[in-house]
Amino acid sequence: MLKELIRYTELADLRIIQTFLNAGTNLPEAEALFSHVLNAQHIWIKRIKKEEQVYDRFQVHPIEKFSSLHQENIIQLEELASSNLDFMVHYTNSQGDVFENNASDILFHVVNHSTYHRAQIATQFRIHHIQPPVTDFIALKREKAL
Repeated sequence: MLKELIRYTELADLRIIQTFLNAGTNLPEAEALFSHVLNAQHIWIKRIKKEEQVYDRFQVHPIEKFSSLHQENIIQLEELASSNLDFMVHYTNSQGDVFENNASDILFHVVNHSTYHRAQIATQFRIHHIQPPVTDFIALKREKAL
C-alpha cells in the first residue's frame, strides 16, 4: 500500500505543478505552500537516510524548479518504499526537539502531509479563479491512474 501511496503523491503533485505552470500568474501563497510540501518531503527523506538536508522547511522555490525538486523527492521516496522500513529513525526537528519514529510511519506521514497542503493550495487556486486539479486518491483510482 505504501508504494501506491507514494505513486498517488507523485501523480497528485504533478497535477498541482501543471496547474502552476498553466496559471500564467504569480500565486505567492500557493507557491509557498507547495514549496513547503517539496521541502518537507526532502527533509523527511534526509532524516530517514541520515543525510544532511539541503532545504529549509519554509524555503520558497521558483515554480520553474518545482518539477526537478519533485522528481528528486519521488525517486528517493520510491527507493525507500521498496526497501525494508522496519527500523526506527532518530531525528531532531526544526525546534531542536529529539524524536524517534518508525520509518514506514514517517513515509505515511509524508503522503498525508502532502495531501493536507494540496487542499490548501486548491483553495488558493480557487481564490484566484483557477480551477484546481482533481487530486483525490479515489478519483485517481477510478481513472486507473493508480
